[in-house]
Amino acid sequence: MTILDIIEKKKTKQELTREEIRFFVNGFTDGSIPDYQMSALLMAILLNGMTDRETFDMTDAMLHSGDVVDMSALGGIVVDKHSTGGIGDSTTLALAPILACCGVYVAKMSGRGLGFTGGTIDKLESIPGFDTALSEEEFFDAVKRVGCAVIGQTANLAPADKKIYALRDVTGTVNSIPLICASIMSKKLASGSDTILLDVKYGSGAFMPDPESALELATKMVTIGTIAGKRIGALITDMQQPLSDHVGNSLEIIGIVDVLKGKKNRLYYEIREVALRLLALTGKYTLATAEAAFDNAIDSGRALNKFAEMVEAQHGDPSYILHPEKFVIGKRDVVVAQSDGYVTHMVAADIGRAVTHLGGGRMTKSDAIDFSVGVIMHVAIGSEVKKGDVLCEVFHNGKGLQEAEELISNAITIGNDKPAEHKIAYAYVGKDGVELY
Repeated sequence: MTILDIIEKKKTKQELTREEIRFFVNGFTDGSIPDYQMSALLMAILLNGMTDRETFDMTDAMLHSGDVVDMSALGGIVVDKHSTGGIGDSTTLALAPILACCGVYVAKMSGRGLGFTGGTIDKLESIPGFDTALSEEEFFDAVKRVGCAVIGQTANLAPADKKIYALRDVTGTVNSIPLICASIMSKKLASGSDTILLDVKYGSGAFMPDPESALELATKMVTIGTIAGKRIGALITDMQQPLSDHVGNSLEIIGIVDVLKGKKNRLYYEIREVALRLLALTGKYTLATAEAAFDNAIDSGRALNKFAEMVEAQHGDPSYILHPEKFVIGKRDVVVAQSDGYVTHMVAADIGRAVTHLGGGRMTKSDAIDFSVGVIMHVAIGSEVKKGDVLCEVFHNGKGLQEAEELISNAITIGNDKPAEHKIAYAYVGKDGVELY
């Protein structure tokens, strides 16, 4: 068996065997297969696709290229949620304490932001003292005591994915459903949770451009997770505008505190939908009983206190959760409407790019983050505005303000006709099929 034979086979649209897939995944990970040959194979996969069986075998080979976490010692139901990313997507920060209040464990590994999308780990590190690099023993202890903990991804979790993704990023092979699926699912399966909810975004602030392509990816991932023996489902959700009113690291923590206090905005309703579906997936709840449990966790104040408890367990200062006015925020400026009308469209990615210009994101992995900058949106798609109305507040420390405000102004379109209502969710994908909203 040689890599040339495998490239030729996939180039001519033939199905690869399990052994061939393991050969190229392991060979590229250990360095025996060079970048240029792996690039040729990735392009052949992009052009000719993979069957569900091939995709599962590639996922399996990638997840076993490093550590596989065993959560069985926790002795309960362990749940996980994965979002394909977006602007103002801080759902994990509220879901973890809410789900812990509902009697399931959340032992989550999350990533940092790069480009225009934010990262959960960066947001948590805006809380003074918060430690996202707990040892395995500390991580399990925090989950057992509190019910939830969120840390950064370990260095040896699916190392094949890290190498393959870096190569895809510079060879024009990112946009392949089987490769995206294997990348996401190898990390999710290696993380050890038995119940997984995938939040697959579409729109101008997401990787998938439309609900149809998001549905294709979600269906593939649910199939792979089901084959792997997991309880798994996927929501297709809208990212044509920022999910949270607050975009930026400290600001998103403040926005999450608002949600945990019961503020019913777009972010609240998405968190609610994800939580209900995930709780129902465990088999411990129906959708109706999950709804009652969710409402009780918020209304009683237990979820907010649980978030503070998680912060303290990870060496952070819980007073910032109970008193979010303690966060240091940058200088305030505003972007205003230039005409009367309705907000008909947003380029959510450009609002994320604006925050990056302010210093709230990174273009390279080594960039430092300014936690105090960001944007608070005052409008959503469908909002009626008058000339001079504030569209958003911009918090800055002088860096990139002009570029950020130009991006935001151009990202928000105001027209004469009120657009149709934007639903939070487009569809739910389970092992038994698709349910449209």
